[in-house]
Amino acid sequence: MTNLAGKVVVITGASSGIGQAVARKLAAEGCQLMLAARRTDRLQALSKELGKDTAYAATDIADRASVDAMVQTALARFGRVDALINNAGIMPTSPLSAGRVDDWERTVQVNLMGVLYAINAVLPHMLERGSGQIVNLASVAGIKIGPGGGVYAATKAAVRALTEALRLEAAGKLQITVITPGAVLTELADSIPDEERRTFMKKAIAGSSLEPGALADAVAYVLSQPPGVAVNELIVRPTSAQN
Repeated sequence: MTNLAGKVVVITGASSGIGQAVARKLAAEGCQLMLAARRTDRLQALSKELGKDTAYAATDIADRASVDAMVQTALARFGRVDALINNAGIMPTSPLSAGRVDDWERTVQVNLMGVLYAINAVLPHMLERGSGQIVNLASVAGIKIGPGGGVYAATKAAVRALTEALRLEAAGKLQITVITPGAVLTELADSIPDEERRTFMKKAIAGSSLEPGALADAVAYVLSQPPGVAVNELIVRPTSAQN
């Protein structure tokens, strides 16, 4: 495995949860970071905490121009992007019969199109250099589908599919990974619109879940692989998980 010091890493959804934990882990390993999220106040505080090798950009992952601008800022600041961690996501689950079409559209925009926008923003640069790592965060929801989570599950299944397509297209050039977490103790359930369902999901997650740091460790492991070695897929669940 290689030393991570000096590696330039873009992290989306960096203002909380897994993204924040990844930022802290990689900063401790000596990486240079571009933090992206919508909540500028949180990004500013985290960037200050992590020090001079960390930059941030207020970014709406569902807006292509915003994502492009963020990556260009990273290139201007650090001169290159060695790795992209596609972490940003939302989970406004509801039964399909509820007809929450606005939520469906937003979920697809953030969880799927946002991943594609970020890949599109870094891919030409990485292919030109002949090296780079792209790590997409999916979910076990994309494998084990439950009632009420159809649209969220569909986006996460799509992330796994497009990651495999990218792996094949970039073979011999880039290291491509999908990390598929089980339940993680984050703010993701806050995006569930129905109060009863939101409360239930929070209790379920609190009762059996991973700390975000476990995913940060997984990301660091993936990024530490030497050229020529790719960890293509990791499924990370709490030991108590039964699905």
